[in-house]
Amino acid sequence: MIISWQKEVTRRLLIFVEMALIGILAAKTELFAAYPDGTVLLQRVDQNSVAKTQVVEIKMIIHGRRSDRTLKSRSFIEGQERAFSEYTSPPREQGTKMLKLGDQLWTFDPRTDRTIQISGHLLRQSVMGSDLSYEDMMEDERLSDNYSATVAGSDTVEGRECWILELRGKHTDLAYPKSKIWVDKERYVALKGERFAKSGKLLKSMTAKRIDRLDGRWVATWILYKDELKTGGGTEFIIESAKYDIDIPEQVFSKASLRR
Repeated sequence: MIISWQKEVTRRLLIFVEMALIGILAAKTELFAAYPDGTVLLQRVDQNSVAKTQVVEIKMIIHGRRSDRTLKSRSFIEGQERAFSEYTSPPREQGTKMLKLGDQLWTFDPRTDRTIQISGHLLRQSVMGSDLSYEDMMEDERLSDNYSATVAGSDTVEGRECWILELRGKHTDLAYPKSKIWVDKERYVALKGERFAKSGKLLKSMTAKRIDRLDGRWVATWILYKDELKTGGGTEFIIESAKYDIDIPEQVFSKASLRR
């Protein structure tokens, strides 16, 4: 009799555990079903950030340990393969130029009258003492080409509802094998981002301070970048003007343009 009673208790306990597990699985299934597809979401982000051509005027404010510096530049960008930038101020940096052609990068310094190709470990160096490296400047804008995406949850950033996207590199040569971005659910623009080493160590962070509607797309026009391995207050990256999908003369993307 006692044995029979114990069997009944065990049977009911197993039924209870089974039902609890089914409930948990159902809740998880319902939760993940409510999430959008990560790949589709990342492609929507790319649609905002990538254009056939761009002409952008930028102000960069570098908050160092002891003082701040402000630089201005103008950039011509064609897709992900070609870009030309020239610093217009301050006078000390005026005329400094950078040219990207595919996976190659050159800089020209008017003070030394020298053109230097940046490659290898030099790509990890800071650009003008900022929190951005040459690797950052070389990085393809189309995230979906380099990362697979999974929606990890939702969050609120500066009062905006966001999807949290975890990104895993598709290639072994990426500067940041892992990344995380907070994507505005309505405007599909990243409001916050973190970039990690393969070990999981946080290397860089970004926070969008302002979002504007430019030529029919939502663009982060004021971003604070922070190299988490450095002291200092980060680097503000401010777009002062931008034009998209306009004709850019072919000669702009030539090595000869570095010395003009």
